[in-house]
Amino acid sequence: MFKIIYEMLNPEKNSELKPAFQYSSDNLPTLWLLGKTGAGKSSLIQSVTGLDGVEIGNGFRPCTPTALRYVFPPEKPLMAFLDTRGLSEADYDPLEDIRVCGSASHALIVVMRAEDPEQSEVLRALAQIRSTGKIRDMLLVHTGIELIESIDERQRCIRHNKNQVEGVWGLADQVAVDFVGKDGRPAGIADLIHKLQEHLPVIAALFEEEMNAGVEEENFLKLKKEVMWYAGAAAATDVVPGLGLVSVPAIQSKMLHSLARQYGLEWNRTLLRDFFGAMGAGFALQYAAAFGRRQLVKLIPVYGQIIGGVSAGVTSYAFTYALGRVACMYFYGKNSGDPPSPEEMKERFDRVFARMTRVMHDKKD
Repeated sequence: MFKIIYEMLNPEKNSELKPAFQYSSDNLPTLWLLGKTGAGKSSLIQSVTGLDGVEIGNGFRPCTPTALRYVFPPEKPLMAFLDTRGLSEADYDPLEDIRVCGSASHALIVVMRAEDPEQSEVLRALAQIRSTGKIRDMLLVHTGIELIESIDERQRCIRHNKNQVEGVWGLADQVAVDFVGKDGRPAGIADLIHKLQEHLPVIAALFEEEMNAGVEEENFLKLKKEVMWYAGAAAATDVVPGLGLVSVPAIQSKMLHSLARQYGLEWNRTLLRDFFGAMGAGFALQYAAAFGRRQLVKLIPVYGQIIGGVSAGVTSYAFTYALGRVACMYFYGKNSGDPPSPEEMKERFDRVFARMTRVMHDKKD
């Protein structure tokens, strides 16, 4: 069994890694930002990424005649931001921007300064997007709220812009923030992050923290984005019938190979056997069987390609992330001379897998 698993999880023999990672990069979960210049779109990106304005500005790349794309993190991206720049053009056509979003999990974020009632450019673009019927998930973000000192006037401005948007779009979810705030203290950022988590699951995973983090947990947090990157790549490719059969084991193998190296260990058949052995009796067989079932479901006409594909993507993300999490736990223990017990490994894997499955399923319809 270990020989078969090792053949599946051998990064030196995987020729599908490059196209799989490219496919994942082309289909990243995307926040599509729509708003006038100066509305606070770059500040919103800063709130999510923790980067400064210069880093973000230098990372934007043209992707359509009217939009720029920014991926985060640049080296191993987990998500993308699409910033529409052509709103002032009378003949702005959002169809190309919609195409770029593709089939990735995405949300439209409309950014409006609360004190600015003139939003005709944004509303015109929003109406065009709405008419296509392809984008249904939208969040309205009111910015600069603390520039309006009167609470009553602030609420009136927020209500006015919300009514404008709902006149074009229908009922709109909203949040009010100030990225600068009074005396340099931003306001509403936690509410913004919470709302964004509802619209894009990867943000929930990105901001999730270990409870009562010790030394091992703190060490994992340094590698968390890398584990999320592999999990995202596995999920993106596993929704495609036939592609996941080759790509998912290849991606998971590369992740284990990379994580082992970062703990100063060599990923080989012995380490694989020790790792799966530490996971408890039957885990290797369970891994192979579960993966095979997911691929077979996707081959069922219509049902398998739609329902099975979506389920496979969620499962692959959660499984790959949980696999990376317990691998870090095991590699840390092996290095420190205090390896975790099979019971600890299984408990952590099951808990992380269940949590990540909920996160990926909880995106608003």
